Amino acid sequence: MKVSFISASPNQGIDEREGKKSIAAFPPLSILYLASVLEERGVEVSVLDQPSLGLTVDEATRWILQEDPDIAGFSTLTSSGQTAALISSKVKQKNPNIVTVFGNHHATFNAERILQKYPSVDVVCRGEGEKTIIDLTASVQAGGDLREVRGISFRRENRVVSAPDQPLIENLDALPFPNRSLLDVNYHCVIAGVNIAPKKFTSIVTSRGCVYGCRFCSCTGIAKNRWRSRSAENTLEELSFLASEGYKQLIFVDDAFTLNPKRVVEICRGIRKERLDLEWICEGRVDACSYGMLREMVQAGCRVFYLGIENATPRILNYFNKKITPAQSETAVKTAKKAGMDVVAGSFIVGAPDETRQEILNTIKFAQSVPIDIPQFNILGAHPGNDIWTEFVAKGFLDPEQYWEGGVAVCKVYPYAKVSLAEILQMIHTAFFEHMRRPSFLLKQFVGTLKSPYRMEVVASNVGRIGEIRKAARSVV
Repeated sequence: MKVSFISASPNQGIDEREGKKSIAAFPPLSILYLASVLEERGVEVSVLDQPSLGLTVDEATRWILQEDPDIAGFSTLTSSGQTAALISSKVKQKNPNIVTVFGNHHATFNAERILQKYPSVDVVCRGEGEKTIIDLTASVQAGGDLREVRGISFRRENRVVSAPDQPLIENLDALPFPNRSLLDVNYHCVIAGVNIAPKKFTSIVTSRGCVYGCRFCSCTGIAKNRWRSRSAENTLEELSFLASEGYKQLIFVDDAFTLNPKRVVEICRGIRKERLDLEWICEGRVDACSYGMLREMVQAGCRVFYLGIENATPRILNYFNKKITPAQSETAVKTAKKAGMDVVAGSFIVGAPDETRQEILNTIKFAQSVPIDIPQFNILGAHPGNDIWTEFVAKGFLDPEQYWEGGVAVCKVYPYAKVSLAEILQMIHTAFFEHMRRPSFLLKQFVGTLKSPYRMEVVASNVGRIGEIRKAARSVV
């Protein structure tokens, strides 16, 4: 039995891909976990990360056919589902005996639509996949009844059959570490065209899920509004292994890494005790930013802290169900700076259904008033799995059959939008450059860089990429 996993490239340019590598990509941990649990059971596995290698659809298809697996498993997000479908179709044309399986967020929330539209997809895995892929692989190998495999949907006699959900994994420590050696790729972390992790880099996940229920996020739907964490001991064991493998920089890709400050501090103190030479990046909520925790993080190697500030208007934050205030955001940024964070980045979301032009400008001005180093402006979107999608479908504001494969900007379909999508795009494009070009900002960045060995190294490693950085910055929205 052999299983090949594929992380598909974004849908944009799907027909005529230029084959350019995406140096901003992180290792596809979701399928590396699946590969690892199968390897433990003696199943032969292989993994392809299409975007990091810059492969075209035809090249990815040839890779799968050369691997000749019994099962081809595709990791699909809203941004990559159509690419995966096209590859699966080409694979099936050449070898109809390969069982094609879709999984991850896009597949979880669109199982029936995928199976109805794409005859080249045989099975859809919903939710967490480790237990499901074990059961599915065993069933395919034995020619068993797929109805007995929990967590999947499939076709039977021209109709879609969905087995009951697979229970969430309670003990994350029991999972094997993702086998990163299955991928021969040099990964990096890039923001606005700048490679902020120039050393040997990878990603790690130490918890799953989130309990906050932000309406623009779909992770609560996947994790059923629960948060489960690996123990600090288990996390430190993997961090020690990564350090022994020569990794120097990493990003924690948890949805809620700082939810349990006690665990964060325990991990940080373990890093220092074991003298792990690691620099790292993580996200955090503005209402979970005590100075004590942030200082422990800095001392343990945290160099970049990414905060979800989202908006400066309380009523918009309430619409997002974000459960924070602008005052908390301002305090969090200042506390992170006081704790010694080298880089503080902030995420902002504009384009809520009835958000006014002035409210968007207020958020832009707020971004300039707090001492963040990198602002990231996003436009509110509706996509299957998030609560805003559910609301807009129920109210008849969007046709789910038209947008389920790509999602849609809320301001594009909301009939009473006060600001057009084109204007919002222009506003946030201008805002980014205004933010980065302010003399006071540039002076602070210069002084901050002189004081930070990490930032000095990032600057030095990016000198030869000025042209790429300028091009990337122009595309930032």
